[in-house]
Order: sequence, then C-alpha cells, then structure tokens
Amino acid sequence: VARRLSLRKHPECHSMAGGKAIEHLAQTGNQELLTFRLPMQQYRNCDFSFSGLQNLVSNAIGQKEKEEGIQEGEILSCVKDVAAAVQHAVAVHIIQRTYRAMLFCIKNSLLPSKNATLVVSGGVASNQYIRKALQNLTDANDFALLCPPPRLCTDNGVMIAWNGIERLRAGLGVLQSTAGIRYQPR
Repeated sequence: VARRLSLRKHPECHSMAGGKAIEHLAQTGNQELLTFRLPMQQYRNCDFSFSGLQNLVSNAIGQKEKEEGIQEGEILSCVKDVAAAVQHAVAVHIIQRTYRAMLFCIKNSLLPSKNATLVVSGGVASNQYIRKALQNLTDANDFALLCPPPRLCTDNGVMIAWNGIERLRAGLGVLQSTAGIRYQPR
C-alpha cells in the first residue's frame, strides 16, 4: 500500500519503511473516510490473508486518483485518510482472526487454564495502533501480551536469516556438502 501511495515521495515519509510511513500518516488521518471490506469473512478459520484487502485498497486509490485528477505516483490529498483506513482494516482483520485462534485454543484445551499468553513479533508488532488493539483483545480475554520492543520487531526475513545463522553455528540441519543435490529453477 505504501508503494501504491508513493509514500517515498511524501515529504514526511521519504526515509521511512512502508509500514512505518502508513502508521505515521494514519495518526492524523480520518479512518472513516474509506471503509474496506474485511478479508476472509466467509471463512470460519484462523487464517490471515491480506491479498483481497490489497486489491480493494489499490482500486480505491485508483478511484481517488481519478477524482483528484492526478496520475499514479502522485500524492493524493487524502493520503493520510487512506493510510488510517488501511491501518484500521488491517488491525481489525488481525484482531478478528487472532480472537478466533484464541477461542479455538481455549475450546480445545491447548492453553494453560491460567497465564495464557499471546506473543506477537515481526513487523506487525512494531505498529503501535495494532499493538494497542492486540492489548485490548488480550486484556478483555485474560491473556498476557508479549511483544519485543519495536526496535526488535523488524521484517521476518531478518529473523529467518538470524535463525539460519544460529542453526549454522550449532550445526543443526545444515548441509555440509552440496554434492549430489540437484534442483531445477521454476
């Protein structure tokens, strides 16, 4: 969404990562200007998906560009409102699906009866709006919420790479020789 909104060109966001730029602009935006249908409402499971929301947002941005008479890549006058609406929709989707997972775990006795804890990490945990929504969810359901400090909530790719380094150092699941391995690119 940040890429589609060309937030690198926005004077307040030119040096920010996309998620941080969305969060920054959303703070002063009106989330009620746009309403996005939440993804996967018809599915009674705990899965997350943002692809449908991404398409809805992209189409809404295109419509706003037409209304404002600007080309793709130019900054919309309502960019803060779009950011706020998107952030809110993402937060609600995460909360709804997480709540379903919590209920599933409780129903199936997969959690301790006391001191149940929700751990959230990665880039999503650095967003304070989403973190506050998760805190409200866990407080209302007698769960603890654990999130690393925002400076440690970076992209999951970094975490995966770090895991690889640790596994290499420990010699766990690491091939020492690639002889005999065949692969075919797709």
